[in-house]
Amino acid sequence: MKIIRIILNVIVIVFAAYVLFIEDFTLMPYVMLTMGIFMLVAGFEKIQKDRKEFWGYMFVIVSIFIFFVSAQGFIVNA
Repeated sequence: MKIIRIILNVIVIVFAAYVLFIEDFTLMPYVMLTMGIFMLVAGFEKIQKDRKEFWGYMFVIVSIFIFFVSAQGFIVNA
């Protein structure tokens, strides 16, 4: 789980840096989608470590919101 989280973290950073430097914001939904996947994996990792941890559940809730925003971005850019 930790390796997947690190790989997703690198992908999110590369995507975000590319969008910022090129200033092509049509790729922003992809950045948000990978960020949502990263937050979901990080949340599940925190929940597995400690069953009563608040931040694990918060990461999962935030990732669901990010998926919603990403889906809206895909619809608007279509």
